[in-house]
Amino acid sequence: MTAVTDHTGGQEPAEPVAAAEAEPPEHAEVAEAEESVWDDGLIARRVAAEEEIRAREEAYHSRGLTYDAPLRARLDAMRELVGLSRTRLDGRTLAEAGQVLDQAAARRGLSERHTVVAVAGATGSGKSTLFNALAGVAISDTGVRRPTTAAPLACSWSDGAASLLDRLEIPGRLRRRPLQGPDPDPRLAGLVLIDLPDHDSAAVAHREHVDRMLKLVDAVIWVVDPEKYGDAVLHERYLRPLAGHAEVTFVVLNQTDRLPGDSADLVLDDLRRLLDEDGIALGEHGEPGATVLALSALTGDGVGELRDALGQFVAERGAAARRISADLDAAARQLKPVYAPGRRIGLSERAREEFADRLSEAVGAGAAGEAAERSWRRGASKACGTPWLRLWRWYEAQRTGPAAAPDDSAPVDEEATARQRVEQAVRTVGDEAAAGLPAPWAQAVRDAAARGGEGLPEALDELAVSAALPARKPPRPGWWPMAVLVQALMTLLQVVGGLWLFGQVVGVAEPNLTAPVLLMMAGIVGGPCVEWACRMAARGPARRYGQEAERKLREAAAACGRQRVLDPVASELLRYREVREQYMKVLGVVPSVMGGSGGLGGSGGLDGSGVGTGAFSVGSGTVGSLGRVTELSTTSR
Repeated sequence: MTAVTDHTGGQEPAEPVAAAEAEPPEHAEVAEAEESVWDDGLIARRVAAEEEIRAREEAYHSRGLTYDAPLRARLDAMRELVGLSRTRLDGRTLAEAGQVLDQAAARRGLSERHTVVAVAGATGSGKSTLFNALAGVAISDTGVRRPTTAAPLACSWSDGAASLLDRLEIPGRLRRRPLQGPDPDPRLAGLVLIDLPDHDSAAVAHREHVDRMLKLVDAVIWVVDPEKYGDAVLHERYLRPLAGHAEVTFVVLNQTDRLPGDSADLVLDDLRRLLDEDGIALGEHGEPGATVLALSALTGDGVGELRDALGQFVAERGAAARRISADLDAAARQLKPVYAPGRRIGLSERAREEFADRLSEAVGAGAAGEAAERSWRRGASKACGTPWLRLWRWYEAQRTGPAAAPDDSAPVDEEATARQRVEQAVRTVGDEAAAGLPAPWAQAVRDAAARGGEGLPEALDELAVSAALPARKPPRPGWWPMAVLVQALMTLLQVVGGLWLFGQVVGVAEPNLTAPVLLMMAGIVGGPCVEWACRMAARGPARRYGQEAERKLREAAAACGRQRVLDPVASELLRYREVREQYMKVLGVVPSVMGGSGGLGGSGGLDGSGVGTGAFSVGSGTVGSLGRVTELSTTSR
């Protein structure tokens, strides 16, 4: 067959021209009637042939590939996943995912009518012979010289595949057309067959061609021979890594004419065993998977069966989408270590409480509460104590000076917020929040906690000075005036009894010792009793006052730690939740989100790869208060 190369580098068939030259009878009569203008008739025939070529090209001008909704959703999720992860993961980790997105976008803009199938194999496997047998004409060179195929060679069964071949970087001189019989198989109309160099070639450039092409084609026909079908290079470098691409894979045992008797069936069974060990699903009994055949390209035995399988495969027009889906699966498996946790993760309520306890201990909240309680009791003692005791305390204060007066109201001293305690608390909460997370996200959580803890000791110091000091004059309860009045009455009884007794001694009053003595004893005994009763009554309010002061300082310290440490940690956990959800969508699993009072939740099972869909929960709180939104749980196997 003769091929014509168009000016764009693509191959156009010579048949249209030949058909135009073989004029029907009516055209011949017209030509004989117009012999004087035979040149114009030749030109007209050439114009008609060119128009026919253009019409056929327009008929085969394919629309861009259309992905179904699930695949589009997975691609969008992968794109979102890569975007959210760029600041947390290095470029090498995301490289394969980025390549899959690029290849999916590039393939989407190309022909949906065509399916690009590469013929790959080892040296001497007979792949070029099989390529020629499928094309029906000797297109690819064959022979004993090794390597025989030096560059990829393309054979397109229909027009409109130029853009696909341009993407594969196959020049026009290496593009061919098959030999079409009188009744061509319409199912092969969209087939584009690529003959690749040997994957085990001694020439590095040949292996590079193979590796590059295998990432771009829609499907692959692996040609093996009875001698090297178990070659470790083939299985470890190609078949095993591409096990997830079984639905777009053909494995052909060639050269069965060299095997005597039933040996071909035995070798084919052993080949299936090796493919199963590689993790490649075999398309048997109507199940999706790789197609495994035995044939002889030299004798033609079994080639028709392969051509039928290819015809059905191409007619479905789903190879490109299945290839992209398999690439997504492979990229997702590679990313599993950085998105799939090994245990339940998150910062529990207990961990947050322990962090608040450590900060309150560092800021001296307990000592501040005790000081406030003592201050309240001291105020009650001063208000309800006997005047003689108050007078004595005033005298002592005047004698020793005001500097010696106790000042128990200060809740913290200069060492209340020990830096080491705060740093240890920050490290502990960072480690607990990062427990179970994949390494990159765990490090991001620890870094967020460390950044927030850098100025935390100083902030706690300022907080202790400005907000934690209890009032120097605690509020008085309602019963204090009554207690003061009773205490004054007891003092009055002592004074009246004393004056009455003094009057009797000096003779001013009638002698009667019983009454003044009783009055004095009632005042002397009643005063301390009233003071003791007031002290007992003040214990409860004083304790509550101290607890309130401790609570305020504790909450202030917890709020400071939440703002500086827990909020950034919660932000990292929420970011991980977002990328985790996108990763689930890439796997084809959409985690359900259930609304709840004050939080978000969701539950899921296990996907086919053993990665948990996750049970995401954000603890009681609101997104506006991220310090309370730090319980993020995912379950994974």
